[in-house]
Amino acid sequence: MLRLTWRNLLARKVRLLMSTLAIVLGIGFLAGVMTFSTGLNATFDNIVKGSTPDAQVRPAGDVQGANAGVGTTALVTPADVDKLAALPEVAQADGSVDGLGSFLLGKDDKLVGGQGAPTLAFNYAPGENMQGEPVLELNQGGWPEKPGEVTIDTSSAERGSYEVGDTVTMIVPTGEPRRTFTLVGTADFNGGGTAGATLVLMDTKEAQEIFLDGQDGFTSVSLTAADGVSQTELVDAAKAVTPEGFTAVTGDKVVEETQDQIGQFLDVISIFLTTFAVIAIVVGAFIIFNTFSILVSQRVRESALLRALGASKRQVTRGVLVEAFLMSVVGATLGLLLGLGLSRGLAGLFRSFGLDISGDVLTLTPFTVAAGYVVGILVTMVAAFVPARRAAKVPPVAAMRDDLVVQEKGMGRRLVLGTIAMVVGIALVAAGLVGAPGTDAIWIGAGAVIWVVTTAVLAPVLGKPVLLACRGVFGRLFGTPGRLAGENALRNPRRTGATASALMIGLAVVSAVGVLASSLSATQDKIVDDQFTSDFLVQLPTFQGFPTQYGDQMEQVDGVDVVSRQQGIPVSVEVDGKPDQAFANGVDAAFTDVYTLTMLDGTEELSGDQVLLSQGRADDLAASAGDTIDVEFPGGKTIPLEVAGVFEDTPVTSGITVPFSVLEEAGVKRSDSSLSINVTDGADLGAVKQDLDDVVKDLPILSVQDKQEFKELISGQVNQLLYVIYGLLALAVVIAVIGIVNTLGLSVLERTREIGLLRAVGLSRSRLRRMITLESVTIALLGAVLGMVLGLVIGVVLRESLKDDLTELSLPISSLLVFLVVAVIFGVLAAIVPAVRASRMKVLDAIASE
Repeated sequence: MLRLTWRNLLARKVRLLMSTLAIVLGIGFLAGVMTFSTGLNATFDNIVKGSTPDAQVRPAGDVQGANAGVGTTALVTPADVDKLAALPEVAQADGSVDGLGSFLLGKDDKLVGGQGAPTLAFNYAPGENMQGEPVLELNQGGWPEKPGEVTIDTSSAERGSYEVGDTVTMIVPTGEPRRTFTLVGTADFNGGGTAGATLVLMDTKEAQEIFLDGQDGFTSVSLTAADGVSQTELVDAAKAVTPEGFTAVTGDKVVEETQDQIGQFLDVISIFLTTFAVIAIVVGAFIIFNTFSILVSQRVRESALLRALGASKRQVTRGVLVEAFLMSVVGATLGLLLGLGLSRGLAGLFRSFGLDISGDVLTLTPFTVAAGYVVGILVTMVAAFVPARRAAKVPPVAAMRDDLVVQEKGMGRRLVLGTIAMVVGIALVAAGLVGAPGTDAIWIGAGAVIWVVTTAVLAPVLGKPVLLACRGVFGRLFGTPGRLAGENALRNPRRTGATASALMIGLAVVSAVGVLASSLSATQDKIVDDQFTSDFLVQLPTFQGFPTQYGDQMEQVDGVDVVSRQQGIPVSVEVDGKPDQAFANGVDAAFTDVYTLTMLDGTEELSGDQVLLSQGRADDLAASAGDTIDVEFPGGKTIPLEVAGVFEDTPVTSGITVPFSVLEEAGVKRSDSSLSINVTDGADLGAVKQDLDDVVKDLPILSVQDKQEFKELISGQVNQLLYVIYGLLALAVVIAVIGIVNTLGLSVLERTREIGLLRAVGLSRSRLRRMITLESVTIALLGAVLGMVLGLVIGVVLRESLKDDLTELSLPISSLLVFLVVAVIFGVLAAIVPAVRASRMKVLDAIASE
């Protein structure tokens, strides 16, 4: 049996290739995602561990504002650094100036790194990391030794088209915003690269002048332990001389905190990509199942003869499963190699968003290889099991029949079980909508998965109206070839449904995502229309802080009436007895001149140590007007704030809103996150905008937007994410199209005699090709219609569960029409090879075929 199986595989090389391709693509995507995720984690782990010292003296408290681009006014003096350096447990103490609010421009005068990772500016200090190696590695040139010199990371030098000796331009937060420096070298963090961030190193005195207003101090201190001193011993010794407002922490704690923060972001990316990998594998499983079903049907006489010659049911089943095993091993092997290439493609995609992953860490790990083989073999064997059992059930006497076919069961049982499953799915979705225990998304997701699987199983029944409609329409438009195409699709509804189901899954996800994206855009447009009450809004696309000098200059522009400033800051509050990291907004007195909050309790007027809470945040804190809450700010200072009022949730400010005086009291360094500008009555909006644009021309990504431009910005961000999702789903659709090609190709072989007879009675080659093409289009349309209808239902249900955030329901009608047209195009493309092959058959040979 093994020799027979091997002979069957080698005798049908084209069939082997087409059947294996679905496995290759599915495992390729899985391996690519796993390799990319592993490389992503390795990149950040290497950077974090390679740049962290044995211990660090930093501002006290759990809220580290520097991680969010927010600084404090508290400084460590040179005398404090000397005290730390004099400790016997300390081998070296290096004062650090963490520069916030700076931007590196390339030779094209555009921001290096685009709208992605930030610019990290520091004074240069030759410190060591926890492994006893230099924190920074020099790649070319030297280190900055005097004012006017900088060293930047290698990637930024390439992106900015800079070479050592060139003059580089930076935007800085104090003094003249545009400054030029001489590039004296390139360097990276020990561990490799900067993951897309821009690293700028400068002379200590100049860093203090730019970022600390000339004060002789440091924002933190890096400590290197003396020989034989542990991190804990080092920290205990440092705490004795650490200045007030600062604390000493071990390098391990810094690494743990950083990895926790980064890990949340990396986990989201990993789950996001893995979801699409699973979709691709599921689609591939449908193709494998369908392929083996057709192969079993075509080899039914062979199976009967094997039974007649004495082969047992188990041997016949084993023969099909061995064939599937060999195909899965080949497919998984090729898929792993493809995955390595796809991981680099994903790295290139994310590089365009500012996340730079080194190709050195994108390697196939033993776990990825094992997972690829396990998933590939398991999915293929499971998909081939039912067809294998069907082959074994062919009775030996059937080998003597001329009209031998595999008898398939009726659809009655499938319809009953499918209906029950649909009802269960509806019940789960309903439970999620009415607020059953647990997360609503889990209930709805479980119901949606059942719907998708059940629709795939019931496709032969649910899709019959579509198939009948296609037969009627194509018959009228194309005559006999159209009617024959419709009849061919209806002849074996199980096969047609299974083939269409693969495409259905991909388009169902695409349609559901389209509903959510369209609803998000509609909701954002409605919010902007209702709550965008300023004439202009000034902010960075990344929502980072920028120097306050731009707001100062805009206040002097002719025609400007009010400039209201906001500054976003990380804070910590206590929720249910546990610290909760939150985001707060500092606002000025002009905030209420531009925006009117819908107050539910108290007043929106702020003064002194007061705070406004959104309804959601007030519920979390169980607070109302007149209560007092404790808020911890960057730098460790906790201030009790009286709740002045509670307002209805709104995107114009954060759930915790305080006056700038509170930020000053907390020692938070001022910067602006956004500016809301109203012009005087009768002012020329166009002229005012031009003058405002002139103010920010030195900072290319700081833009002045009116209401329409702000709506377009948000829509552009939503569409950008949507296009990424569509791009990832495209692989599942490609696999589905390969399934159509495979099914048609095998179907042509199965109908060789029929095709010969059609040619013999006068069907021309062109009309034969048209018939097969229309059959392919029919299958594609069936998958598209089922997928889009199901996707619309799932999308509407998901939107309903998120109606507090997605207040507007919008159906992407234009996108759905595009999907339908694309499905027809895919159908035409999928038919090219089978149609050409069928038309080239010799009539007499085809008629004589068995």
